[in-house]
Amino acid sequence: MTAAERQNPLHRRSLLRAAAVLPAAGAAVAGLGAPARAASTEASAASAEVSSAAASSAGANGRRFDPASPRFVLAVLPDTQYLFDADSTDPAPLREAFRHLVAERGEANIAFMTHLGDVTEHGTEDEIERAADTFRTLHGKVPYSVLAGNHDIASGDDQRGDSAYLAAFGPARYKAMPTYRGASPDGYNTYHVLTAADRSWLVLALDWRTSDKGLAWARGVLDAHPTLPAVLTTHDIAWADDDGAAQLSDNGKRLWEGLIRGNDQIFLALGGHYWPPGRTVLRNDAGNDVHVHITNYQDRYYGGAGMIRTYGFDLARGVIDVETFSPWLLSRDPAKRSALEAETVELTGPADRFVLDIDFDARFRGFAPVVPPKPRPASAVMPRGTVAYWRFDAAGTSAGGTAGRPVADGAVVRDLSGNGNHLTVGRLASSGPGALTWSADHHPGQPAHASLRFDGGKDPDRGAILTTAARAALNSEKFTRGYTIETFVRLPDPFEGDHSWMGLLSWEGRNGDAGKTTGWSPLEPTCSLNLSPERFLQFVVYPQRQDADPTSWSHAVPVGRWMHIALVNDGHRTVMYVDGSKIARNPAQPSTGIATLGKPFVLGATQFDERFSHGFYGWIGDTRIVNRALPVREFLTPFA
Repeated sequence: MTAAERQNPLHRRSLLRAAAVLPAAGAAVAGLGAPARAASTEASAASAEVSSAAASSAGANGRRFDPASPRFVLAVLPDTQYLFDADSTDPAPLREAFRHLVAERGEANIAFMTHLGDVTEHGTEDEIERAADTFRTLHGKVPYSVLAGNHDIASGDDQRGDSAYLAAFGPARYKAMPTYRGASPDGYNTYHVLTAADRSWLVLALDWRTSDKGLAWARGVLDAHPTLPAVLTTHDIAWADDDGAAQLSDNGKRLWEGLIRGNDQIFLALGGHYWPPGRTVLRNDAGNDVHVHITNYQDRYYGGAGMIRTYGFDLARGVIDVETFSPWLLSRDPAKRSALEAETVELTGPADRFVLDIDFDARFRGFAPVVPPKPRPASAVMPRGTVAYWRFDAAGTSAGGTAGRPVADGAVVRDLSGNGNHLTVGRLASSGPGALTWSADHHPGQPAHASLRFDGGKDPDRGAILTTAARAALNSEKFTRGYTIETFVRLPDPFEGDHSWMGLLSWEGRNGDAGKTTGWSPLEPTCSLNLSPERFLQFVVYPQRQDADPTSWSHAVPVGRWMHIALVNDGHRTVMYVDGSKIARNPAQPSTGIATLGKPFVLGATQFDERFSHGFYGWIGDTRIVNRALPVREFLTPFA
């Protein structure tokens, strides 16, 4: 075991060694070795949005492929021809690669595998049958595509007619796969639709020499699925120099001019054929990037040793993490690997292991724009126990405003719960009109499409507040059975000035007046949400039933984007959530209720010794208080 494996027992290498070894494949898949003449166009007119992952098999670890996860893997397998070379055939590396994909499907969330052609060296019936037999290890467990390389067929473009390759790897092979959607009339080009990251993706698997008819067919597929991002796979598209800098081959130029550059859906194009591996980025007619990659390791030890490349799509981070490794060599005891095996087991050069930064929403906006959710009425977001709910659109204010205009002192934001906890606007000391303005900016999942922009500061005379009336019921609510306090917040970018310890919300009063003897000072309020100098959220509460001050701390929260904050108490302890995720520093200290003193609830600042300072700087959106602990799925913006 390596040092890295000792430090991380769940490292891919350890997972692979721990995976159950599947028995070697035997006879060919029933029906797939027989000749099959491809004569179909699209096999189905079913919507590409229909999930194909429901029938997917689980990996050896028992976990199933999750089509809703924002992270998934597209596996790429390049030229395997030297593993199927007449009587030099050795399918073991490829079988181990397939075992790995099957075993890790659930854990790594592998959506699909695509072979880039040159499955065999000579394309003979014997070589093709051996390769088809090897694919049995994968078949029915992970969906895949295979396309013809120049070594798999005798000659010509996709109009060449029958071949041993077409009989084994033509449309008949894919018909039982939930991702398969159809083939060109000649059968050498196929397309597949997979559901991953809660959306559909198109994979075009094109022959190594696609004819004009084939290109017209591919354009038709794209036209029939105009909102699907597409990955184009073919055998010959680009070549690279020894530094990994790639440029289009002659065939690649034809594909670029005839298909790729005019179809914005194609954002990634993958090919093999040439070595060394490399990559480049081209700009299409829509002004967007198209990533073009060469993946081929047949020149490496043991014909590439069944090397696979994984494209780890992560829509949460906006990246594709690319790794290249040989499961066959990884499965061996590290202490017994030969020098060449150790050298080839994983490739980490800049053409083999890298990260693509892609803003997926922005990249796909031209053909699949994100449709923002419509505003939701207040009645749709007031669960049982709602004590107060404020929003800053026309439905929630007595004096509607235009975006960018000041909110007048005395303006009222209604409590839409019907409990009368209305908020009245006021400014701190001599703060000017700009201290509080209307805004159309909002969290994309926020029920109301509006917010308030606060321009507060550390100066005690700068800022604005919204407070409940002197006799509002919320002022004296004790919440001994629990509570959920939610709000939407956005910090400016750049985050200029000193805004340390600015308050987001609080109850007025001194905790010392509630008989509390713990905490930093008896002069701070009984409950407040603040921001530290390091941009850590701080929620400090003095419970009704305990003489304590349990305080939750978040991580350093971001600037420039909206976040949802929830403070949830079940009557025993309090937990802070940021964007639906529980933060680490939630105290286990008992906490029952809030020691309110009958004094107003406040948005926009925090008191100390009953004096306001450190007014909020940024945007605040919908804010809701419920007198019980809500599960994450019932937050103002539900999280999975």
